[in-house]
Amino acid sequence: MEEQVGQIWHKLITRAAATAYPEAAVKLTEISKSVGVLFRALGGDGGLRIEATAATKHGARRNWLQRIAGTHQQIELCWLNAEALQLPAQIDLFPTKALNRDLYLWLAALAAGNVDQSLSWFQLNQQLTQQTLQRFPGLQSRYSNLVDALLALRPDLSRLRPDEAAAERAIQQALRQPGSVAALPAAKRPPQPIPLWLHPSPHRSKNSVVTDQSDGAQSQQSSSQTVEQRRRRGERTEMPDGKKGILAFRLESLLTLADYVKVDRCTDDEDDDKAAKQALEDMDKVSVARDNKPVTTSLRFDLDLPAAEYDDTPLGSGILLPEWDYKRQSLRPDHCCLQPMLATTAQPAELPAHLKRTAQRLRRQFEALMPTRIWHKGQADGPEIDLEAYLLHQAERRQGHVSAERGLYRDFRKGSRDLACLLLADFSLSTDAWINNKARVIEVIQDSLFLFAESLNATGDQFAMYGFSSRYRSHVRFHTLKTFEQNYDATVRGRIQAIKPGYYTRMGAAIRYASRLLSQQKVSQPLLLLLTDGKPNDLDQYEGRYGVEDTRMALHEARKLGLQPFCVTIDEKAKDYLPHLFGTQNYVVIRNPSELPRELPLLYARLT
Repeated sequence: MEEQVGQIWHKLITRAAATAYPEAAVKLTEISKSVGVLFRALGGDGGLRIEATAATKHGARRNWLQRIAGTHQQIELCWLNAEALQLPAQIDLFPTKALNRDLYLWLAALAAGNVDQSLSWFQLNQQLTQQTLQRFPGLQSRYSNLVDALLALRPDLSRLRPDEAAAERAIQQALRQPGSVAALPAAKRPPQPIPLWLHPSPHRSKNSVVTDQSDGAQSQQSSSQTVEQRRRRGERTEMPDGKKGILAFRLESLLTLADYVKVDRCTDDEDDDKAAKQALEDMDKVSVARDNKPVTTSLRFDLDLPAAEYDDTPLGSGILLPEWDYKRQSLRPDHCCLQPMLATTAQPAELPAHLKRTAQRLRRQFEALMPTRIWHKGQADGPEIDLEAYLLHQAERRQGHVSAERGLYRDFRKGSRDLACLLLADFSLSTDAWINNKARVIEVIQDSLFLFAESLNATGDQFAMYGFSSRYRSHVRFHTLKTFEQNYDATVRGRIQAIKPGYYTRMGAAIRYASRLLSQQKVSQPLLLLLTDGKPNDLDQYEGRYGVEDTRMALHEARKLGLQPFCVTIDEKAKDYLPHLFGTQNYVVIRNPSELPRELPLLYARLT
């Protein structure tokens, strides 16, 4: 009975203290695409992700109902850092969906501005607002509507202490007339948060850990294991020694979930998933310690290098390649070591039986791309006289200004497709994940390589196939499946059959070396085709934006060499970063990974 009464009381008091409008809520997942397009179109950094932020304590004054209910202690605000534009996961501040949606768009436009970052938070946001309204006058009416709606929700000046009232008055004046207030008056308590402004990034210690989901092999977890992509504040701390546990306590000494105490908590006990997620939601800062003990929710895998007798054979001592450091805006020379490798122990193989029917159909389709026999005119020798060239030659001769003898013959022979394609496949550890109950990603990639090679072999086009993975910058593995000089045969099929998941995805180095190989082919249409299932990552600083920017620079270098890069991916989140890397027209997302083997050759046919 007491529990039921408590639940009823909790519902009543939280409902009475609520100030949000859930029926008018707009979620970031619904509008993230529009926000991203607007942010980048208005000049925002294309390398930044659009992601949900975590709630943070604001410390402002609350009314008595909110204090009794224990609510309104945290708020989700807009932050901008070197990695991402972090926006509230949901905005339900205003009573209409239109206003809540406009707030998302306004924050994106504000974040796209560029002013002196040394200014104080109060001055910086006023200048950003001024700059945004001057650059884009069409936003003036939306901003005015947002300010009017926000001011109606701000505290009543008559009910505040004098120092707090002065600060609130300055904020309201700065909202109405940006740039008119030089400084924010000091007050004993922080002012109410300002949802229309960017806020300084939360302080992070040097040992902070700020992500609750990695981009590596664990990114293949099912969506049911993660509520949402949300960046969280965190810190590393020492693990308790297990000798000092809590034996007894008084109820008034209970601590909140946000307070970290070094007590020995058994890792053998399995927490309920919902309880664990709720605890995470309640924490302002997540403390992480290393105890070297397995837990039920961890993903464990071995990253030791394989024994030499089971590994591919290294070709040479390695190739040193540069890497782009976007923070320094410069190339680091000889920063990565790429190791070409060849599966010399792979046994020659036939095409797998389950692919033979599809391969036969694709070969018939691709044979139609083979150049037909055509007349080659203006030849120095040939079976027939080129009448058009002969008449032109006689006309110039009679006019008396024939400079040189032109080709007067024509020959009827086969044409040629002046192109070459290098396919670079991602063999990272994430390809070991299952896409359904029947196949893994690496098996789908194998089938794709088989059908791709069968199709291009039917046209006679020049093509090569390589795979890559990495483990730190000193070990970028570059697997040779087929070079431009080799014929497609049972040996190549054996190498494809022998591929296996590797380590991580240091794309920049692999793309640079592949570009070097492809640029040596003297053709008019060199195509660099990248096949991957995720974004760039590695165990060192290659995570996040560093890896994305290095890959982007490697692709820029490839274009300067005259190459045409194109990406084929099965990553559902690829639209968050691929437009920044390849451009809006130079990539394709295969929604159903099992269709990749059939779609890849057809995509090549459309591209060429």
